[in-house]
Amino acid sequence: MTLSTQFLTMLSMIGMGSMFGAALDTYNRFLKRSNRKSWIVFINDILFWIVQGLAIFYILFIVNRGELRFYIFIALLCGFAAYQSLIKHIYLRLLEIVISMIISIYRFIVKVIYLGLFKPIRGLILFAISLLVMTSRGLLSLLKMLFKISLFICKVALLPIKWIFVLLWKVLPKRLKKSVEKLYNRMAGFSKRIKNNLVNWITRLKKNKN
Repeated sequence: MTLSTQFLTMLSMIGMGSMFGAALDTYNRFLKRSNRKSWIVFINDILFWIVQGLAIFYILFIVNRGELRFYIFIALLCGFAAYQSLIKHIYLRLLEIVISMIISIYRFIVKVIYLGLFKPIRGLILFAISLLVMTSRGLLSLLKMLFKISLFICKVALLPIKWIFVLLWKVLPKRLKKSVEKLYNRMAGFSKRIKNNLVNWITRLKKNKN
């Protein structure tokens, strides 16, 4: 391995040590260990270390084709220590600023969507529902009024016919009236029997089901 390759390896590993420190702080910031269960923290820690190890090995493979030297670990420690002493406080402040900006942008987008899209659509739906209810109520009241008017017209139209039947009934002889009354009573009794039979049949069916 040439000197230039060794120098690039040292610089890249110092940078990866600093990147590892920033990634560790970012990971701890979003993980919130105290609010998580222990097994979730354990799985996340394993995944984090696997990802960081693969990233460091990938950079090392690009720089010197993955050759490991003792000074590589020292460079990683130096980069991590440099981050902890020089960059950590600045990075954490920038991280909080970026997080607050992203949250503000997200809330702004949600508010714009709510005010510009969801609220007008909800207003249109409520207006359509209220219009439909008002229209149905108006149609029902109109139908009731038409039904009452038609009943009144039918009563008025059938009134002369009723008078004619009353006059004819008074004019009819007594024998014919008695025969008509007998026929009417027979029909009424027959219909009553049919009704009673239907009621008894329905009650039997209910008892059999129970």
